[in-house]
Amino acid sequence: MGSIARNEYKPHAVCIPYPAQGHVNPMLKLAKLLHHNGFHITFVNTEYNHRRLLKSRGVSALEGLPEFRFATIPDGLPTSDANATQDVPSLCESTTKTCLEPFCELLAELNCSDAPPVSCIVSDGVMSFAVKAAERFGLPEVLFWTTSACGLLGYTQYRNLEEKGYTPLQDVSNGYLETTIDWVSGMNGIRLRDFPSFIRTTNPKDIMLNFLLQEIEAIPRVKALILNTFDALEQDVLNALFAILDCIKWLDAKDPKSVVYVNFGSITVVTAQQLTEFAWGLVNSKKAFLWIIRPDIVVGDSAMLPPEFVEDTKDRSKLISWCPQEKVLNHPAVGGFLTHSGWNPTIESIASGVPVVCWPFFAEQQTNCRFSCVEWEIGMEIDNDLKRDEVELMVKEMMGGEKGKKMMEKATEWKRKAEEAVAHGGSSYLNLDKLIKGVLLQREQRSGIPLELVSGHLSRLSRFYHCLVAKTSELWNFPGGGRIVGSIGGGPSKIVAEGVLPSSYCTHAFKTDNQIAHMLVRDALTDLKDGSILPLKIVSFSLNDA
Repeated sequence: MGSIARNEYKPHAVCIPYPAQGHVNPMLKLAKLLHHNGFHITFVNTEYNHRRLLKSRGVSALEGLPEFRFATIPDGLPTSDANATQDVPSLCESTTKTCLEPFCELLAELNCSDAPPVSCIVSDGVMSFAVKAAERFGLPEVLFWTTSACGLLGYTQYRNLEEKGYTPLQDVSNGYLETTIDWVSGMNGIRLRDFPSFIRTTNPKDIMLNFLLQEIEAIPRVKALILNTFDALEQDVLNALFAILDCIKWLDAKDPKSVVYVNFGSITVVTAQQLTEFAWGLVNSKKAFLWIIRPDIVVGDSAMLPPEFVEDTKDRSKLISWCPQEKVLNHPAVGGFLTHSGWNPTIESIASGVPVVCWPFFAEQQTNCRFSCVEWEIGMEIDNDLKRDEVELMVKEMMGGEKGKKMMEKATEWKRKAEEAVAHGGSSYLNLDKLIKGVLLQREQRSGIPLELVSGHLSRLSRFYHCLVAKTSELWNFPGGGRIVGSIGGGPSKIVAEGVLPSSYCTHAFKTDNQIAHMLVRDALTDLKDGSILPLKIVSFSLNDA
């Protein structure tokens, strides 16, 4: 009874590093700091790393201090391989597949021991199974990323780089890695080669690329991040990280359907006057909003908002340069989307059940806007002669007016239909299966789809590519020069071509019809090596959950 009383209020932190020396040492220092501040510590090594530490440092190194104990969990690594932890991809794969259940068993054992009950988990940033364990046990979880802040910011851009088609790489030669990436806040002038090196792969199944994408996805689910740096050293980077990672937590604090999400995409530009009209329209709507403002959104100038705008909206606005858009649209706090009507955001808003106010900029955005407003009944259009009063009225209507309620009902209905389409046996599921089995696997050679290197096109094709590779063993050919070479047909009449793909390929259904097939070939391919044109079999499907 005395022991229970003594330990009842003692905080107990379970610390688990990634099993590599450069990760173990910083975690050990952090654990000692927590111990010094009154925490009971259980420091968890994987079995392989535990044996290695015993061998190199001796038994006394792991004897611990009072209320500082060491524990182990299996890691799935072969005991016979003395250099197993040097194979980083295998190690990452092993911890992901092996460690969750043993770690949960350890937590349960600790709660039944004479130690204080576990009160929190501090895990390495690339040991996200610990996040799942914390959720299972209802414990607060903190991630310790042992990278620099700029390194972590680079990793947070992996998904964005993938969606924009920069990774997997199309070309590792011809200076491709010198490409400047100018849209990452806090990383001015950064080149593709300057990002953490795991993007340097042409294989969409690359273990490390997908491992890091997976680990970054865990960040919004934790209570806090720890970085081994200081403010003055990486201030701009820390500010950018805080803005990106904080937007989901900011939404978490908002009421359901209360926030307007504002994003005009990666290409749209506005004048300074138009930016001001949007700003004051949002101010006057009195609605909370999350606004993605690219540094280059204003033609020939920086995106500067009036100081009084920031002051008037500081309690109900968040302004950042990038966010995980699909997560934002699927967040329960988001009730409407002010958009340029590009197809990616349009189909993502439909799949998320979010109504829209449209301000189309160019190309088929006008067509998407028309269908959103008239055919699908989920949107309203702002006039090209942009006025703040119209922005205010439409935002208010979308977020609570009678028409807005009807738009929300239709958006919810379309979301349900989108989910049915991608579910097992749904139209999109069957069409993708038909495409793979009936077309792509019938070709004699590896094939590729020609595309234009514009982020809206490349993003969708990149996801299509990932989906195909996930279902087949085929790899696509990414030669130099910024285009994908592809073939159509087979045998002696096969066409090999290099060209561009119109956005309609990703968004519309085509019938098995010679005329439409000819139009697609004529519009898409710029360099036919064969004089004949074959009928093409084209099927439609949704990539929202592909």
